[in-house]
Amino acid sequence: MPFRFHRPARTSAARATAAYALAALLALAASTAAAPAGASALQLNEFLAGPARDWDGSGAISTRDDEWVEVKNTTAAALDLTGWIVTDGDSIPRYGLSGTLDPGGRLLITGKMSFDWEKLNSQPAFGLSLGNSGDAVILWHVEGADTVVVDAYTYKSHEAAADRSVGRLDDTGAWSLFDGLDPYTGSTLPTGTGCNPSPALANTCGSTPTRHDSWGALKRLYRPRR
Repeated sequence: MPFRFHRPARTSAARATAAYALAALLALAASTAAAPAGASALQLNEFLAGPARDWDGSGAISTRDDEWVEVKNTTAAALDLTGWIVTDGDSIPRYGLSGTLDPGGRLLITGKMSFDWEKLNSQPAFGLSLGNSGDAVILWHVEGADTVVVDAYTYKSHEAAADRSVGRLDDTGAWSLFDGLDPYTGSTLPTGTGCNPSPALANTCGSTPTRHDSWGALKRLYRPRR
C-alpha cells in the first residue's frame, strides 16, 4: 500500500462548516469532558509527538511540520468528516477535518497540515503542538449545539521521545509504544514493542504473515539430507 496523505479539497461550504465547528469548540475549550461510552465512528489510531526525521515527505526535517496524528474510520461505510476536530491537551483547535473517509480508511494529519489550517482560519499557527514532556491528543465532534470528546489519549514523556509513536495495537487493541527507531529500555508503561511507527498503515506490530507453500515444497523441507 503506497504511503500518501489524504488532503481533502476545501470548498466555501467546508470552510463555513469548519468555522462553525471552530466557534463551537472554542466556546467549550475550557471544559474537556470524558469520552462517552461506546465506540466512535472515527477514532484516534496512532500519533508521533517527537519527530526526528522527514515524516511528511517535504524534504526537510521539522519538529513542527513532521508531527502527526492518524485517525481511522471504524465503520463499514464512508464517513463524513465535517465537524471532527483534533486538539492537544489545551483543547485549542489544531485541525478541522473535512471531506469523506473510506470505510476502514485512515487519515494522516501532519503538523504542516495543522499549521496551514490554523492560518486559513485566522488562528495562532503552531501546528499540532504536541508536547514532548507529556500532553494529550483529543478528538472532538460537533453534534448539534454540543461539541463532545469522542476519543482521547494522554501520553507521558517517554512516549514522545524521538521518532517513537503510540498507537492502538492491530488498530483495535491497547495503546502501545512503537519504539523500533528509538528503543525504550525503561519500565514505565507502556513499555516498548520494538516495532516501528506505521503512519497511514495498519498497526500490525507482532503479526506474522502466513506463508502458503505447495505440498511438494513442504516435503522438501523435511526430506533427510544425504
